[in-house]
Amino acid sequence: MKILTGNSIKKLDAYTIEHEPIESLDLMERAAERITEAIVQRWDASTPVVIFAGPGNNGGDALAVARMLALKGYELDVYLINMSNGLSENCNANRELLESLPEVKFLNVTKPFAAPKLTRKHLVIDGLFGSGLNKPLSGAYAAVVNFLNKSEATIVSIDIPSGLMSEDNSYNNLNNVIQADLTLSIQLPKLAFFFAENERFVGEWKLLNIGLSQEFIQEEECDFELQTRKGLKGILEPRPRFSHKGNFGHALLVAGSKGMAGASILAARACLRSGVGLLTVHAPFCNIPVLQSTVPEAMTDGDIDEQVFAIAPLTDDYQAVGVGPGLGQAEETKDALMELLENCAVPCVIDADAINLLAQNKEMLKKLPQGSILTPHPKELERLVGKCNDSYERLNRSLELAKNTNCYLVLKGCMTAILTPAGKCYFNPNGNPGMATAGSGDVLTGIITALLAQGYSSLEAARLGVYAHGLAGDLASEETGEMSLIASDIITYLPKAWKTLCELD
Repeated sequence: MKILTGNSIKKLDAYTIEHEPIESLDLMERAAERITEAIVQRWDASTPVVIFAGPGNNGGDALAVARMLALKGYELDVYLINMSNGLSENCNANRELLESLPEVKFLNVTKPFAAPKLTRKHLVIDGLFGSGLNKPLSGAYAAVVNFLNKSEATIVSIDIPSGLMSEDNSYNNLNNVIQADLTLSIQLPKLAFFFAENERFVGEWKLLNIGLSQEFIQEEECDFELQTRKGLKGILEPRPRFSHKGNFGHALLVAGSKGMAGASILAARACLRSGVGLLTVHAPFCNIPVLQSTVPEAMTDGDIDEQVFAIAPLTDDYQAVGVGPGLGQAEETKDALMELLENCAVPCVIDADAINLLAQNKEMLKKLPQGSILTPHPKELERLVGKCNDSYERLNRSLELAKNTNCYLVLKGCMTAILTPAGKCYFNPNGNPGMATAGSGDVLTGIITALLAQGYSSLEAARLGVYAHGLAGDLASEETGEMSLIASDIITYLPKAWKTLCELD
């Protein structure tokens, strides 16, 4: 699913109006019907509703929703905040239609007014401004936003919380942004929805299909997408009946140090549960006994050092290498890692301490094997690219890093982002807060390494791996709950996750 910019959304509306064809007022009516349906599904007519509309088309949507709710028997107070005394054509048309309903308490606000008393029983519909906003709110509009945010009422925003910009909010005044409980986004999500600092404004978000042109959406150039299970259809290859283990690749995991054997065990188990034919784990000699007893399906290759990774293994016999979980940052480990990466001819999954060591030796970033995948969390990323002020800046710096190194990035977190050297970004929708636990990233490293070893492209391995990881975490949380979920639970549910993905219709 594409995530279009605010400018592209304007073009999408215009294209739909021209090519369906449909009048813009009728398209607004269609949007209002979907919004009204979503509200009626959650709140019955006993709920007191207060609607705040702005002077543009977002306000026109809100006024049309007010009319539809009134006709369904809802008790309404409607405030059209019209301080410049100038409305868009469609907003004015819906104002006239609403004013014809005597049962609606309607106020066209052109000067200071007495604000209504709002309680936790009230539902507020925010239709002040939509996705076309390009400057911070101020004056009366900011005052209305602050009044609503201080109230106990439940707030539903139409398309996007008023005051929030669709993409870049680095120059915005975030004190003047609606803090919605629910955002009813028209047709497609906005890029701003995928940034952690905007969660307090967006709340829960739901997409409403109003029939905007699919032809335009398919043809419009777009760098951002939300990956879906349906969109992954066709990537997973069926396993031929006469297969043998050699058909599914030999992966190497370089992981663990004294006291961190668990990281290598988790990565190894996840790798084996993700279809790899053969797996060898290179680890410090002290970790070999526990690896052999807990992961009997894996072969082991003991380092000459008792406690840390100190000697780079040869990689000629492997199709993919995963490196980093539990590795530590000893001086000899740094040297061994640099030697491993410089001499490796197959794609690597680079995680955890391997990323931290690269951050100390950034000249190595341009020497990484072609098709390698870095899997940082935000703090690890900042060690590579510097301090970022917000998620938008972090995303742009990640894209620059992917381009400059010709590598792929998996920026871990809620809505994990998969970034490509070509400048594309895929957000992943599944997963849950229970996965914010030690070892979860080690599991992901094992999954992606297994997919690379089987011959999937770097992009395919990253996209499939992240989705399967999140799906397994969601399946696990249904059993354990989020608070009790641990990384091993994700591995336990990997078989069911893969089975679900293989059975896509």
